[in-house]
Amino acid sequence: MATPEMQDTNDSDRDTQTNASSSPSGAAGGVKTAAEEIPAENLMHGDGHAAIPQIPSITSDGSIEVDELSPADFEPDDLRQRLRTMMLSRRLDEKMMTLLKQGEGHFHIGCAGHEAVQSALSRYSRPGEGPGHDWFCFYYRDLCMALSLGMTTKEALLAHLAKADDPNSGGRQMPEHFGLKHLNVMTTASSVGAQFNPGVGFGFGIQQRGEDSYVYISCGDGATSQGDFHEALNWAAREQAPALFLVQDNKYAISVPIEEQTAGGTPYKLAAGYEGLSRMRVDGTDFFASAAAAQAAIQHIRDGKGPVCLVADVVRLLPHSSSDDHTKYRTPDELEADRKIDPIDRLEAALIGEGILTEADAEALQEEVHEEVDEATEWAKRQDDPSPETAGDHVFFEGDLGLDYNSEDDLDEDAEPMVMVDAINRTLKEEMARDESVIVYGEDVAGDKGGVFTATKDLTDEFGGDRCFNSPLAEGSIIGTAVGYAASGFTPVVEIQFADYIWPAMQQLRNQVAPFRYRSDGEWSCPMVVRVPCGGYIHGGLCHSQNIESIFGHTPGLKVALPSTAADAKGLLATAIRSEDPVLFLEHKALYRAASARTPTPPEDYTLPFGKARIAREGSDMTIVTYGMMTQKSLNVAEELEQEGVDVEVVDLRTIVPLDSETILESVRKTNRALVVYEDHEFIGFGAELSAQIADDAFTYLDAPIRRVAGEFTPIPFAHSLERSVLPSDEGILEAARDLAAF
Repeated sequence: MATPEMQDTNDSDRDTQTNASSSPSGAAGGVKTAAEEIPAENLMHGDGHAAIPQIPSITSDGSIEVDELSPADFEPDDLRQRLRTMMLSRRLDEKMMTLLKQGEGHFHIGCAGHEAVQSALSRYSRPGEGPGHDWFCFYYRDLCMALSLGMTTKEALLAHLAKADDPNSGGRQMPEHFGLKHLNVMTTASSVGAQFNPGVGFGFGIQQRGEDSYVYISCGDGATSQGDFHEALNWAAREQAPALFLVQDNKYAISVPIEEQTAGGTPYKLAAGYEGLSRMRVDGTDFFASAAAAQAAIQHIRDGKGPVCLVADVVRLLPHSSSDDHTKYRTPDELEADRKIDPIDRLEAALIGEGILTEADAEALQEEVHEEVDEATEWAKRQDDPSPETAGDHVFFEGDLGLDYNSEDDLDEDAEPMVMVDAINRTLKEEMARDESVIVYGEDVAGDKGGVFTATKDLTDEFGGDRCFNSPLAEGSIIGTAVGYAASGFTPVVEIQFADYIWPAMQQLRNQVAPFRYRSDGEWSCPMVVRVPCGGYIHGGLCHSQNIESIFGHTPGLKVALPSTAADAKGLLATAIRSEDPVLFLEHKALYRAASARTPTPPEDYTLPFGKARIAREGSDMTIVTYGMMTQKSLNVAEELEQEGVDVEVVDLRTIVPLDSETILESVRKTNRALVVYEDHEFIGFGAELSAQIADDAFTYLDAPIRRVAGEFTPIPFAHSLERSVLPSDEGILEAARDLAAF
C-alpha cells in the first residue's frame, strides 16, 4: 500500500530508499509517472491501491547494497528482446481470453501487469535441468517468467488448450500451472502457498551440494496470509537458505484488498520479524528498478548471505481469472490508474526516450508478436488432445525398481531376535550407508535422543548433522521441504512424531506430494518416505492414538505400508526408501518393542515387495483379513479357535496401497468365510473397502455374511478402562469369529 508512513526514512528498521523520480524509467525521455498524470485523489482506493509511483522505487532494510540501473547498463538488443517477451506474454493473455470467448479452452489466469519484475529476475537466473542450475517454484501468474526462462509460445498455447503435448502437464493440470522439467520449473499445485516449503527444500539441496544456485519462490500478496509463508521464512532464515521469496503484490487476493489481508498493508512489513532474512521492496512496474533489485538480491543469495524477501508492487490489469469480474469490487478510476502505469508501456516509453527504440520499432514488435501468437494458436489447435486411455497413467511410477525381493524363507531362524523399532533403526543405517542421497529429519530425531521412540538413534553420530537433523515443530514444513529435496535428487526419510499431528501437513500430502507425478505427466517425481508412529493401546488419549490409513489410502499417488513384524518393517522400509513414489510408512507404537512382533534379524539388503500380502497363518474354515497391530490379535484368536475345531487363515496385508486383492480373494474362495479386523473406526474405515471387494468378487463363494470388527466411532479416550472399551479386543474378535463360524 502506498501510505504516507512508508515514505518515512526514519522507519524503525532504518530502511533505505531510492525515489521514483530518480529511477531511469520514471521520467526517461520526458515520460511522466502516473502520480504526475493523475491527481492523487484519483489514485486512492481504500488507503492507496495502484499508487505505486507514490512510494520509492526501491526500499530495503539496509542489508543489501543496491546499484541503480539505467538503460545504459544493458545491451540494447537485450532490452529490445525483454520488451518483446513482455509483449508476447501480454498478447498471450489477450489471445487466451479471446479463445475462451470462442469456446476454445476452459480457464485462464493472467500475468498482465506483472511482466516487468518477472523479466528482470529472469535476466539474473540460470535456467536448465537438474543440479547446478537455479530452481523455480512458480505460482499461476508467472507467465512472463516462464517465457523469459525459455518456454515457447507454442508450449504456452498447448497448455491453454490442454493438449497431449503440453510440457507442463499433458492436459492434466489447469493452464498457468507451470511445470517445466527441462527448465527446473517445479510442477505447480493449485493450493495457495503450496510452493513455499518445497522451495526451501530445493534451497537446502543447493546448500548440501555446495552450489551457488538459488531457488525462486513466487507468490501473490494473498498467499502471504498462509501459515506456510511464515514457516518457510522462519526455516529459510534460520538455515540461511539460498532462496528468493518474490511477493508480487497486486493489492488483491481475488477480490479481497490487501488492507483486509495483511497487517501493515504490505508483505514487506510482514516479513520484518525474521532475523537473517533480508528484505527489499520495489516498484514492480518499473523494469529498471526491478532489475536493480533483482541483481542485488540474487547476487546476495549466490554469495551465501542468506534468503531475501522481495516485495514487488505490481498492478493486476485483468480480473483474477477468467471466472472473475473485477468490476464488481474495483472502481473505474482505480482500474484506469493501473493502466496508466502499465509496465510494458513504461519500458517502451523509456526505450524510446533513450533512442534504443523508435515508435515504429515498437509497432513492428507488436505486429511481430501478434503474428507469432496467431500462428502458434492455429498450430496448437491442430495438435492432438490427450487420449482417454492415458487418464490413469502416471499415478505411480510405472517402471521397474530393479530389486531382487526377499521372502520369509530368507530369514535365518537362528539369527538374533530383533524388535520392530530396532529393525527400523538398522534399516535406516543400512540405507544411509548404501546411498548418500538418503537424509533423515523431523522433530527430535537428531542427536542422542534419536526420536521419541529411539528409531533414529545414533544416525547423527554415524552420518553427520547434514544427513540426520532436527526440523522446526511444523509438520507442513517437514513434508513440504521434503518435496524440494526429493525433486532435486535427494531421498528424504522424514518423521512425523505421531499420526495425530500429521494434519497440518495434509495440504502438502494430498495436493502437493501425492499428485506430483500425475499432474506433471510423469516428468516430475518426489519420492520420499514419511515415517509415522500410529495406533492406540498405549494410553495415549485422543491425540496420541489415531489410525490414519483409511484417509491416506484414499489419496491417489501415495503408497501406504503397515508392517506387523520386525522383519516386515525392515523389508518394507528398505523398499520404500528405494522406491520412486512417496510412501506413508505407518509404524504401530504398541508393536515397537512387542514380543509378538519380534523376528529373527533379517539379512542386510533385505527387501519386500509392496502389494504382496503375507499368509500369517494358513487355514481352511475362515479367513481373517487384517494388518498392523490387529495381526497378532487375530493370530491369538486363531489359536483359540483351533482348540474348538475351527481352522482360521490369517491374511496380513502389509501394505494397503497397493493392495493385494488377489491373495484376499483366493483365501476367501478357499475358506468361504471372511472376517475383516482393523483398529480404526469401523465406520468408513479401510475394512469397508476390503468388505466391498470381497462382496463384489467372491460373493458366490461365501457361506456367511462378511463380518467386521473394528474400533468404535469415537475419539480414543485416555483412561485404561475407556480405551479398552472402544478398541478391538481379543475377546471381541473371538466372539465375532465364533458367530461367523456358526452361521
